[in-house]
Amino acid sequence: MRVIWCGFALGVIVLQRQAALPGWGVWTGLVLATTFAAGWATWALGRGDGRRWRVVSGWAAVWLAGGCAGVGYASWRAELRLAEALPAAWQARDLDVSGSISSLPSYGANGASFLFRVESWGGPHASMRAASLPRLIQLSWVPRETPLPPLVPGSRWRLPVRLKRPHGNGNFGLRDTEAALLARGVRATGYVSDPARATRLPVDDSGVGVRIERARAALRSRIDAVLGDAPHRGIVIALATGAQDSVSDADWRLMRNTGTSHLVAISGLHLAFVAGLAGWLAGALWRRARWRGVEAPLLMPAQKAAVAGALIAAGIYAALAGFNVPVQRALWMLAVVALALFAGREVARSHVLAWALGLVLLRDPWAVTAAGFWLSFCAVAAILFAATGVPRLSKDASQALSVDELDPMHDRAEPKERQRWLRRLAAAVVPGGGWPGAARRIAARAGDSARVQWAVTLALAPLTAYWFAQIPLIGPFANAFAIPCVSMLVTPLVIGSAALPAPLDAVALRAAHTCLDWLAEVLRALEGLPWAVLRLPQPGSWALGCAAVGVAWCLAPRGWPMRWLAPFTWLPLLMPAPTGPLPGQFRLTALDIGQGTSVLVETARHTLLFDAGPGPESTQAGERIVVPFLQAHGIARLDTLMISHDDSDHSGGAQAVLDSIDVGEFAAGILPAHPLWVSARAKGAQTVQCAAGQRWQWDGVDFEVLWPDAGPLTGKPNGHCCVLRVTTAASDAFETPRAPVSALIAADIEAGVERTLVARDPGRLRAQVLIVPHHGSRTSSTEPFLDSVWPLVAIFQVGYLNRFHHPYPGVYTRYLARRIELARSDADGAARVDARPGALAVERFRDTQRRYWMDASTRD
Repeated sequence: MRVIWCGFALGVIVLQRQAALPGWGVWTGLVLATTFAAGWATWALGRGDGRRWRVVSGWAAVWLAGGCAGVGYASWRAELRLAEALPAAWQARDLDVSGSISSLPSYGANGASFLFRVESWGGPHASMRAASLPRLIQLSWVPRETPLPPLVPGSRWRLPVRLKRPHGNGNFGLRDTEAALLARGVRATGYVSDPARATRLPVDDSGVGVRIERARAALRSRIDAVLGDAPHRGIVIALATGAQDSVSDADWRLMRNTGTSHLVAISGLHLAFVAGLAGWLAGALWRRARWRGVEAPLLMPAQKAAVAGALIAAGIYAALAGFNVPVQRALWMLAVVALALFAGREVARSHVLAWALGLVLLRDPWAVTAAGFWLSFCAVAAILFAATGVPRLSKDASQALSVDELDPMHDRAEPKERQRWLRRLAAAVVPGGGWPGAARRIAARAGDSARVQWAVTLALAPLTAYWFAQIPLIGPFANAFAIPCVSMLVTPLVIGSAALPAPLDAVALRAAHTCLDWLAEVLRALEGLPWAVLRLPQPGSWALGCAAVGVAWCLAPRGWPMRWLAPFTWLPLLMPAPTGPLPGQFRLTALDIGQGTSVLVETARHTLLFDAGPGPESTQAGERIVVPFLQAHGIARLDTLMISHDDSDHSGGAQAVLDSIDVGEFAAGILPAHPLWVSARAKGAQTVQCAAGQRWQWDGVDFEVLWPDAGPLTGKPNGHCCVLRVTTAASDAFETPRAPVSALIAADIEAGVERTLVARDPGRLRAQVLIVPHHGSRTSSTEPFLDSVWPLVAIFQVGYLNRFHHPYPGVYTRYLARRIELARSDADGAARVDARPGALAVERFRDTQRRYWMDASTRD
């Protein structure tokens, strides 16, 4: 089964990397390949003659059959889920939906968001009903004149909404939110358009799932009432219910930099604690139970009763945690072990992990697109692999301990048998006896813990570099303190509070929060060390593959040949080859941040960020997209951060960039009283106001500010935007004379500024690449301006179905009429332009990184 499930998992992974789902021809090929592989495996493995080529080919056929089955199963599930779609004509229109809240609401500064299970559709478009309409949608409710009503899971509502198809920002190297929505079954997102017309319906849903969500909501409400605005309240809520939306940004940053983020998510560690405690209680009670005068252990061994109690408790806790992937993995592993025990069969640890892998993917084929899947399974696999060939008990101490012998209170055990069991247990647990033996036992446990921590840290380092662009070097030391603190103190107190009556539950919750305060102080001290975090650019497949080989090489059993060579396989990960442009060239990346502007310009050894997108007042794109993008591409320092003007969709994310990235120079077209000036100086950046005529050169690439004129800034912000022109050298690296290539970043200038620039010097506006002014509004991109620039490529940075209706159709037509190659962030995602003397290349995210779940209608 290990080979089958591994092949199945590989097939699922392959399918989730495809740009389109298989057609009928591929389906036919999969069926034929699966049938042939199964037949060949049956023939080859059934011969039993031991020939190596036949055995190897047989197992290869089994693996191939599993892979084909994985591709077919994931394709079938994807077809079913994608069959539910919101009609394009219904997007951004007023609709009425009736249904029930099906999840624990997530609360933020602007309101709440929740999953809504639709029972019926209404409104002016009700005549367009279809059997394939979305059954699960994600809604946000922002209170206006009236406060936010109680949003109880299971409560039924009739809501006026505005919806759109699932859409996420598409940026190179960042997480795909559309995949996460698909995995949850969400086929439309939107908001309650008119809260005053929201009507609560009389009958509430009372299914099992709803009861679980209500229990989670009640537990969360109790924690909110007890802890109030306590700084680590979000961590307590996360450990109790699995909801992480209340964890503060400061706590996330602290745990991410110390490698302890896994302690916030309810994981296998917490579930194992709950299962172990419940199993111990169930076993203790079962040994003392009697039924009609017969002792319970005579009916069933206490060990089996303990395992059953552990499995039930683990299932309940997993439900409260929301069935995330790490919890599913731990629950399935426990279930496989429990079934094997009840069947009286032994099962290898690798088989247990393989069964958990297959069961997780059967339930959710999209789990492979999330970081939690890889981190959870690779951590357990590393522990099992590192423990291979390392015996924990001597041969004499571990001989023939049967299921009955493992229960010393079992009535069937004779007194001599009990004494023999105790002697063996003593020899196994306290070798040598007495205090010296106890000391050796403690040292052995400490060594085992250090070995496990080393194996997990080493195995997960390449994955954390890929998913989070960093390796927390302080992680092993931080976890050595954090894991016992959270597992032995915080988690028991949080779980116990759910079972304790008031006011004892409040005492437990406050004690848990006090422990978190102590833990945070220790982690802050560790985070402050200069070598605490190693930041790396997101590695490619080649670097990840080499690092994976090195991990397996280092963790191999003792005696593995040439293990000293293993660290050299990490060189592509730790010292990646330079991927930036050559001297005289530049790379321009227009990020997909929704409605706003953020453009990264890179030369051979310098970087400039032009605008930083929206901030906390809107979509928080600066913190959510811009900073992670810079970190994923190994940019730890910006030579210049240029903020064009004081509009929130351009300057809102600047503070997040200043807080996370070192900035050498801060240039802006904002008023002197703006707080960003103070923040930039506090971070050690030189500050300068944008002014026409400013010029500099980096690595043979020329930069020139064309607007605004020097002097005090007057008028509205769009009238004094910074306008930047970037130009390559006039020859390539081989000194071949070629025409230079320019890019013009025009921010939010409007027709008046465009006329001034054209009248001043139209030749200096000439550029092959244009970041379209003011997102393509009707007040910009005038005919004379476009004639002066005459771009080959124009990039629109606009939000999907934005409320400003950018780009304006008439303006968009002007670009089409000139046969300019266009890129739109709402349809194409981020756009990357590599410019060198005499040539340029354009790459769109949704062209090169396309996946089958990306909505093709965004290009219409």
